[in-house]
Amino acid sequence: MRPQRLPAGTVTFLFTDIEGSTQLLQRLGDSYDAVLLEHRRLLRAAFQQRDGVEVDTQGDAFFYAFARASDAVAAAREGQHALKDAGVRVRMGIHTGEARVTDEGYVGIDVHRAARICATAHGGQVVLSDATARLVNVDVHDLGEHRLKDLSAPQHLYQLGHDDFPPLRSLRFTNLPVQATALVGRDRECREAGSLLRDHRLVTLVGPAGTGKTRLALQVAADATADFEDGVFWVPLASVRDAALVEPAIAAVVGIKEHLANSLASKRALFLLDNFEQVVDAAPRLAEVLGTAPAVKLLVTSRERLSLSGEWEYSVPSMVHEEAVVLFTERAKASRNDFEQDDAVAQICTRLDGLPLAIELAAARVKVLTSAQILERLGRRLDLLTGGARDVPDRQRTLRSTIDWSYELLTGAERELFARLGLFSAGWTLHAMEAVCEGDIETLQSLVGKSLVKQAGERFALLETIREYALERLGDLPQQPEMVDRHAGFFLELAEEAALGIESGDQETWISKLKDEHGNLHAALDHFVRSGATDLELRLVAAVWEPWFLRGLWQESRLGLDHALRMTSADSVARATALRGAAWLTWRQGDLQGSRLLAEQAVQMSRKLGHARLLGRSLRVLAVTVWGDAPQSTALLEESADAAQASGDLAGLARVTSNLALRQHEAGNHRGAVDGHTRAMSLARQAGDQIWGAVYVLNLSEAEIRLGEYERARDHLTECLRLARHFGVRELIVDAVYCVIDLAVSLKDYGWSAALIGVAQREADFG
Repeated sequence: MRPQRLPAGTVTFLFTDIEGSTQLLQRLGDSYDAVLLEHRRLLRAAFQQRDGVEVDTQGDAFFYAFARASDAVAAAREGQHALKDAGVRVRMGIHTGEARVTDEGYVGIDVHRAARICATAHGGQVVLSDATARLVNVDVHDLGEHRLKDLSAPQHLYQLGHDDFPPLRSLRFTNLPVQATALVGRDRECREAGSLLRDHRLVTLVGPAGTGKTRLALQVAADATADFEDGVFWVPLASVRDAALVEPAIAAVVGIKEHLANSLASKRALFLLDNFEQVVDAAPRLAEVLGTAPAVKLLVTSRERLSLSGEWEYSVPSMVHEEAVVLFTERAKASRNDFEQDDAVAQICTRLDGLPLAIELAAARVKVLTSAQILERLGRRLDLLTGGARDVPDRQRTLRSTIDWSYELLTGAERELFARLGLFSAGWTLHAMEAVCEGDIETLQSLVGKSLVKQAGERFALLETIREYALERLGDLPQQPEMVDRHAGFFLELAEEAALGIESGDQETWISKLKDEHGNLHAALDHFVRSGATDLELRLVAAVWEPWFLRGLWQESRLGLDHALRMTSADSVARATALRGAAWLTWRQGDLQGSRLLAEQAVQMSRKLGHARLLGRSLRVLAVTVWGDAPQSTALLEESADAAQASGDLAGLARVTSNLALRQHEAGNHRGAVDGHTRAMSLARQAGDQIWGAVYVLNLSEAEIRLGEYERARDHLTECLRLARHFGVRELIVDAVYCVIDLAVSLKDYGWSAALIGVAQREADFG
C-alpha cells in the first residue's frame, strides 16, 4: 500500500479479525482456506464500496482506513451482514483520531487504540470508541467505560446495534497501572514473552537499565488477562529492600491477611513482580507459592535471573532501529507538536543503543534543542538525558539515576570490575579482561547475570550509555591512570603480535581479531597521542597500517602514519615501516612526488639499519612510485627481489615477482606475465599470504584475458572475488569487478558489462 493513498488528517480506523480462528482451522481442516478467502472477498467488497482503503492484511485480520466515520460504521454493518452465512464470526473495532502517515503507513496512539478496541469485541460484534460514536448518527448501545489492553485510562465504548453479547474482553480484576503513553513497537517481544508465559509458570524478563522491562511486562500481563479468571496483579517492589517484605507486598495487593501460598492455592491468577533485583533472596519463597498454588503464574522483571527450577528467562533486547525512531518521533511530537523527523533522529537512536528510556529522555529535549543539536551533545549522554516526566519514579527521571540503581546493588568487587570494563570501547575477550582489569570469571559472570554486561559468543561488551557511566566511576578510582596505560599497552602488544601472525601466514585469525578490536586499538592510539608517548604511537601505527589499508580504511591509516612520523625522528624499524606505509598510501592516493620522497626515506633508513627484509619491501614501494621510468623501476624491483631472497622473505619475494610480471604484461609479453604471476601465487601459498595471493590471481586473470584464455580467466576471477570478500578487502573487490567487466567486453556481452559497472561504482565508494 502506498502511503500517499492513505487518508490523512482525522481518520477513522477499522480493525477486524475472526473469532476462534485456531479452533475453526482445526475443525475445518483443508476447507479453512476457502472459508478464509471468501471472508476476505466479502469484507473487501463491503469496505471498498464505502471508500475504505486497505492498510494491512495479516492472516485473518484486516486494517482499513476511512476518511469519514459514517462510511466506516456503514462498512462494518454491511460487512457483518455479508458474513451471516459465511461460516465465520468476525469481531470489529472502530476508532477515530489523528493520523500520522510515514513511509511504512500509519503510526500513532490512535492506531493502537483502534486495534485494542477490536480485541475487546466478540464475533459478530462491532465496538465503537466514544470519538467515533459522537460523529455518527446511528443506533448504538452504551457499554460504559472499559480499560483497554493498551493500559490507557478507561475508555467509553459503544456497540453498533442492540444484539446480546457477553461482557467485553477488556481489563478486569486487575490493578495494572494506567500508562500515560502507548507502548511503541515491541510486537515481537510481546509475542515471544507472551508465548513463554502461556507455556510456563515462572517467566523472568531480564535486561539492563532503560530497556523497558517494566513496560513490556505490563503489556504482556495485560494481553494475558483473559487467561486468569481470578485476576492479574502488579506488585511494585522498587521500594522494597528487605526480602522478608516481598510476601507481605504481594499479599497487600490482593488483600490477603493469612498465609499467602495457602490463600492462593485454588486461585487462577497472574502476579507481575516488578523490580525484583534487590530482593533476590526472596526467590525461594516464590517457589513455595508456585508449589502450593498450581494455577498461579509469576511474571518477574529483574536485572538478573532468580535461579529457580522451572524459571524461563527472557532477555529484553534494545529496540530495533525502526521502532526506536518511531518512539523518538512520537515522544518528540508530544513535547513540540511541530517536530519533524530528520536524519539526525536515526543517528540519535543508534548512539543511544536503542534504549527506550534514553530515547524518551532525549526526545524531551526537543523543547529547546533541534535533533541535530541533541546529536552533537550526545558525547556526554548522561548529562543530556535528564529531566524525565514528573510522574515516573525518581530513578527513571535521568539515565544516570537509572544506572545508579543497578550500580548500588553490586558488591565491591563487582563495582570495581564494572568501572574498569569501561576502558574497552569495542568489547573485550576473557583474556583481555583478565590482563587489563585483573578481573575473574565469577565476577564477570555476575555482571552478565545482572544485565550490565552483554555476552555474544566469546566477546563481552557494555552498551555505550552504560559504558559512559562506567568510565565516570573509573575516574573515581585512584588506579585509573594505571588502568588506562595497561589497556593501551595490551592492545599495542596485540597489534604487534597480529602483525607477526599475519606475516607468518595466520591471516584469517589475526585480521578478524584486529577487526573485532578496532575500537580498542583506536582508544590505545588516542591515549598515546594525548599522553605524548610518541614511540608507542609509532609502534602501533606501524603494526596496524597495512591491515587497516586492506580493509579500505585508507584515511585512518594515512592520518595515523602522518601524525606518528611528524612526532618522531629517531631511526627505528617501526619508523622505517611507517615510512614505507605512508609512501604506499600516498602513492595510492595519487601523490607521486610525495610518495617517492617517503619511499626514498624508507629505503635509506632500512639500509642504515641493515634490515634486509625491510629494505626489500621498501625498494619495491619505491619502484612502484617511479613506475613511469621503466628501466629505473625494473632495476629497483630486481634489487628488491635480491633482498627478499637474501632475507628469506617469501611474501615480499612474491610481491616483487608479481610486479616484475606486470612489467612483462605492459611490454606485451602476456605469456611471460602468466608465468610470473603463477610463480608469485606459488610463493604466496608457501608464505601463507592468502590476501596478496588473491591480488596475484587477479593479475593472472588479466594476462589470461589478453591471451584469449577466457575460461581460465573466469575461474581465477571467481577465486579472487571469493578471497577478497572473505577477507573484506574492498579495493580488491572493486578491481576484480572491473576485470570481470573487461572479460565481459572481450566476450562481447555488453549488457553484462554495463550492469557490472554500476556494481563496481557502488563497491568503490569507500565512504
